[in-house]
Amino acid sequence: MSASRRIVVVGGVAGGMSAAARARRLDEHAEIIVLEQGRYVSFANCGLPYHLSGEIGRREDLLLHTPESLARTLDLDVRTGHRVTAIDRAARAVTVDGPDGTSELSYDALLLAPGAVAVRPPIEGLDHPVVHSLRTVPDLDAIESAVAELLGSRPEGRAPRAVVLGAGFIGLEAVEALVRRGLEVELVELADHVLPPLDPELAPLLAAELTAHGVGLHLGVSADAVTGTPDGAATVALSDGTVLPADLVVVNVGVRPASTLAEQAGLELGPRGAIRVDADQRTSDPHIWAVGDAVEVRQAVTGAVGPVPLAGPANRQGRRAADSICGHRTTPQQPVLGTAILRLFGLTAAVTGANQAALRSAGIDHEVVRVHPGHHAGYFPGAEQVHIVASFAPDGRLLGAQAVGRAGVDKRIDVLATAIRADMGADDLAELELAYAPPYGSAKDPVNMLGFVAQNVLDGTMPQWQPGDLDDVRATSLVLDVRSPPEHAAGHLEGALLIPHTELRGRLDEVRAAAAGRPVSVHCASGVRSYLATRILRGEGIDARNLSGGWLTLSALRPDAVVAPALA
Repeated sequence: MSASRRIVVVGGVAGGMSAAARARRLDEHAEIIVLEQGRYVSFANCGLPYHLSGEIGRREDLLLHTPESLARTLDLDVRTGHRVTAIDRAARAVTVDGPDGTSELSYDALLLAPGAVAVRPPIEGLDHPVVHSLRTVPDLDAIESAVAELLGSRPEGRAPRAVVLGAGFIGLEAVEALVRRGLEVELVELADHVLPPLDPELAPLLAAELTAHGVGLHLGVSADAVTGTPDGAATVALSDGTVLPADLVVVNVGVRPASTLAEQAGLELGPRGAIRVDADQRTSDPHIWAVGDAVEVRQAVTGAVGPVPLAGPANRQGRRAADSICGHRTTPQQPVLGTAILRLFGLTAAVTGANQAALRSAGIDHEVVRVHPGHHAGYFPGAEQVHIVASFAPDGRLLGAQAVGRAGVDKRIDVLATAIRADMGADDLAELELAYAPPYGSAKDPVNMLGFVAQNVLDGTMPQWQPGDLDDVRATSLVLDVRSPPEHAAGHLEGALLIPHTELRGRLDEVRAAAAGRPVSVHCASGVRSYLATRILRGEGIDARNLSGGWLTLSALRPDAVVAPALA
């Protein structure tokens, strides 16, 4: 590449700065200019909620690089406060509005990293001063200033009140941060459960954690209007008629690709408005590349195409685009798994691959497997239950996984994400050799256990029934509860036959009489004892199947069917 080769990068942060830095490492002589419309070209946007909470004490720690540091270390010409308003593809030039006016800047290669913009829902009154979003450093500064003012002037005996709209990843992180700062928080989510990407059976765990920390939940409803009050605060009117008082409103209901510039330049976009790129991040123009939240990617399992606003893929895309621009060997773009993780007070929730809803929408046949093992050896103090839900193809391939727990979630979801990328299946998970010592895991790691259960399900050793089939199951089979009497007394299904699994062999005639020729649908707390019971029954020629995930899953999905002690 000649010394006169000019690479212009539009937008910084993850994708743009990753591309600029990689391009410099590959070509010492290229002229690399980064144009960023904001004040900050490289900041840790994923760290914003943790500064708001006070866990990251210094705001400066969020600012990873400055134009000056990038000039010193990488000889990059970084210009903040410069907004690109047009692309002239024929002339290979961009129009730039900067502090000194409007100018034209030519390029040999143009890389677009415009990111995404917050979705503005159709709610009346979003221009009220108490309303904020949390996506950029200026957003953080505005919320931090508002919180500091509220805490400094709050009436005696009353904490400031915040309403957070949107219970996605950022919304939940904002909730935690505001609670840690001492605000009373109400959370509003249009979906019927918090963290919509999570399967519904795991979401109640997060809801319970929120409730335990005093957060008010308003699920399956929308906000209709924000109305100011005489004291400078506001109220938020919900679609169910609820009116919430609010000193602060934080709106995080999602983002959309910032692809207007690309659209105006005539670049090809996908149906969801994201910039369409090839395997090397090249757009429909051979001299323009694009990366980050604004580009279209393919979901690895379902094949669905659209934007996935995550920092990891954006960084890798930036590196790949720079390789392509500089003529270096490229690693073709891989489909995206959408692996993500969240801390919510004492819980961790993580997802990878396709969830059940996405698989159903794509028409992909799958079997759902659920396990609830301890995160390390049960005999070592402090073992915490990890709730894992995974979907497998009929041939055994792992298609997606989710996990919630107080410890050990991150390592399991990372193993499972790697397994999906490697096209591994139940047999592979069962045989994975993972690190084991009592403080860290078990000889049969939760990942191995997931593989064992999936093997049993897929090869017919353990036929399953699903919690969603409860009504049909009760109508057509005998429900057999093999838990202990105290567990049954604490909550059970009406009409279920209680026989603890340790007594089952001696009471088979009782099961046959109660079943009267019908199949037997077995359950315990987590699926382990009922698996043993299912094998006993099938060994005696009785048509039996085991509840996937046990009572823990069933009671989460169908609380309406639970006979509680007060009603027993």
